[in-house]
Parts: sequence; C-alpha cells; structure tokens
Amino acid sequence: MTSEILDKKGEGVELAGWIDSRRDHGKIIFFDLRDRAGLVQLVLAPSSGAAYELAETLRPEWVVKIKGEVRNRPNGTENPNLTTGQLEVAVKEIEVLSKSEALPFPIGGDGYEIDEEIRMKHRYLDLRRARLQKNIRHRHLITKYMRDYLSQQGFAEVETPILSKSTPEGARDYLVPSRLYAGKFYALPQSPQQYKQLLMVAGMERYFQITRCFRDEDTRGDRQPEFTQLDIEMSFVDEEDVTGLIEELYLNLVRELYPNKKLRLDESGRIPRMSYDEAMSKYGSDKPDVRDNKDDPDELAFLFVTDFPMFEWKETEKRWDAVHHPFTRPKVKDAAEFWEKFKSDPASIKAKQYDFVLNGYEIGGGSIRTHDAELLAAVFEAMGNKPEDVKAKFGHLLQAFSYGVPPHGGIAPGVDRFVMIVENEPNIREVIAFPKTGDGRDPMMEAPSEVGPGQLDELHLAIKKEG
Repeated sequence: MTSEILDKKGEGVELAGWIDSRRDHGKIIFFDLRDRAGLVQLVLAPSSGAAYELAETLRPEWVVKIKGEVRNRPNGTENPNLTTGQLEVAVKEIEVLSKSEALPFPIGGDGYEIDEEIRMKHRYLDLRRARLQKNIRHRHLITKYMRDYLSQQGFAEVETPILSKSTPEGARDYLVPSRLYAGKFYALPQSPQQYKQLLMVAGMERYFQITRCFRDEDTRGDRQPEFTQLDIEMSFVDEEDVTGLIEELYLNLVRELYPNKKLRLDESGRIPRMSYDEAMSKYGSDKPDVRDNKDDPDELAFLFVTDFPMFEWKETEKRWDAVHHPFTRPKVKDAAEFWEKFKSDPASIKAKQYDFVLNGYEIGGGSIRTHDAELLAAVFEAMGNKPEDVKAKFGHLLQAFSYGVPPHGGIAPGVDRFVMIVENEPNIREVIAFPKTGDGRDPMMEAPSEVGPGQLDELHLAIKKEG
C-alpha cells in the first residue's frame, strides 16, 4: 500500500494500483500510482532498461505492479499535498496486470459538472474519484461507530426478514410474487417496525440493526426507493430515554469523526427540544433549520421535535391517518379514553412521537409504541380499517401482545441523509455506492428490466397491455 512507504526510505518495495497520471520530463518518465491509501510518485530513467521501455507504453488507469526503491524527492520537487509527497519510488520492474480503454469521463475532479446519467451508467468508474472514495469510507466509519457504541450500551444487532407481509404502514409496498403459492405475495419491508416490536415481546429489550428499507414512492434528492436506517428499539423506556441515547450517540460521533464541525446546542450543552406546535408557529415547518448561520455548511444544528398530532386528515381518502405510523402511542390512558377523544376532536389527540432533525432535514423519527392490544386495534379502526381487516393484517402482532408485552419505544435515524449532510453533499446519491437515479432507475444494471415469459409463468403472472 502506498502509505506504507513512509518508513521504507532506501528499501525495496512492491506496489500495485492504477496509473493515475503520467508526466514526461525529457527522458525521465513520472507516474502517479494510486491505490486506496492515496498516491505515490514513480520515476523511471532510460537506465531502467526493460522497465523503461514498458513504461513508455503505459496509459492512465492501467493496473500495474511495480518493484523499486524508495528515496527522497529532489529538493524543491516535494508535494506537500500528498502524504507521500516527500518521497518517490525509482522503478526497477513493471508488470501490467490489466489495460484500460479511454474513460468516458474524467475522474480527477469532483465530477459535479458531469451528466449524472453518464456517471451512474459507469458508477464503478465514478467511485474511483477521491470525493466518492472519501464519502463511502467515511460512511463506513459512521456505521462502525454506531455499531460499536450501541454494542457497548448493551444492544444486540438482530437481522429481520426482507421477505415479509404487506401491511398498511403509510407508503406503498414493493411486492414480491410467490412462485410456490400462486396469487400470493411477499412485501419488502418499509421498515422492521413490527419485527422489532416482536423482539421486545421476545425479551430482547435492546435491539438495533443497520437495515435496508424499501418504499415504492416518488424519489427526490434526499430519498431513494431503497435506503438505510439505524433501527433501534428499547423496552421499559420513556421518550427521554430514547432521545437521550440518540443525543449521546450523535454528539459523540460528530466530536470523534468530524471535530471541525460546529455543534449548535442549548445553554446546557444539549440538543434542543421543541414541540410540534412551537415549530409550526415559529418556523412554519416540523423540521426547522435552526442554524445560527445557514450559509455555514460546517454548522450542525440537531433538534428534537416532540408532541406531534396523532392523526391528520387525508382529504383524497376521506379518512384520518396516523401522522407517524399506527403503532405510535396516542397520549390517552386506554381505548375508552381514545374513542371519547377521537369522536369529539381527532385533531386534538397528541402522540408520543419525536422526530430527529438536522439542518432542516428530518433524519429520524421515533415514538413510544402502543403495547395495549385493545388500544392498538382502536387506532387501526379509527384509521378506517374494519375489525376483520385489522385481525387479518395485524392479528399476529395483537396475539403476541396477549402473552405479556413490555412498554417499549424506539427510533430510526436515516444513515444516508445524515452522511449527506456531514459530507456537505447536495443529495444522498453522492453517499450511496450504487444509488438509483432521481426517477428510480439503475442505468448501470439497466434496472428495472423486462423478464421472460417463462419467469412470469412460474410466478403465475401476466403483463397487462395498456390500451
């Protein structure tokens, strides 16, 4: 690795990587060799013999392996912008591991000026640029910090199913047809919501997962059809237990990994809390940007927004729907009090919901859950579900709650959005290794794509022709 030459001056080394650039100064040939650690300058003179002759044919992005001796660069030629900028490698042997055609676009700069469709068509090349390498590697450090921190706090990481059941949870499901059970479908999870609550019934008490979620809805700069969230659930907690955990995790993470960022905190050094009503009254938004200087991209203004309404009116559907999701506990004592308030003024019912906001983006949402089966069934019915439909769609959860369920709550901060903000990127596609376009396509794999009639027959499906 190039960074390992720093203590190898005067020694022979073997390196492998990509030819990043080539410069000819008279009869001397210079190359910058690139690997995951950075760049190092290679030097060849005619006295290098066969290696020099081969070097004359090398081009950018060829993959090579070299042997040579590490030495100081001549005075005045050092490069302070490189970790290895004081040194160079005098090459004695070269082996070409693979050649490269001319690239469809340059990878030396930030790449913002290049058409995104072309960048994503050749995403494996786009990912070679330093900016995206940094984003992906920093994303790894962020998720590793989350895992380590929560593990130290007694949480267990538990994987939950990707193939699940379609249930009404707010967004449109991605459906997966079953080959073995004709006419039946799995659904990809919008979140592990029911599974993590069932883990609380199972006595896990402290669960987390860095998980993929899927929602078949319109995309935009900070949203994708599939996304990643830090999913957390805890038993025997109240709202402050959950938000306090998240506050400590994120403040410590920023101080450790992004020490140059300025944190905007309240006078006691904590993340401010603000009620939904105050946020709407003061800012006209439930995810306000409370930075002191919105032109400073290195200022991070976290905020918890609390006391959301439980319900909102859906005019097109002529029904009340949950603002967060139906598993959020309304601020009522029991089902009887719930129905009393719902019949008189549904909009007045508050929820034990809290959103996690950063610089005007919602980066997470959570709540204390309803663990009373009768109250949960009442919420579903209030949202327009018939009792028999509630039993068909959520009977497994209601039955589980009949066997002794602890009070519990959780939160699910989005990983993509958070990385986007701390890396000062304009959209989440810049911090995801293989994202979809703004309209949900993958130009590289050409997905979504048609499938053959044989596959459709196996799944008992037929394509309905338009017109």
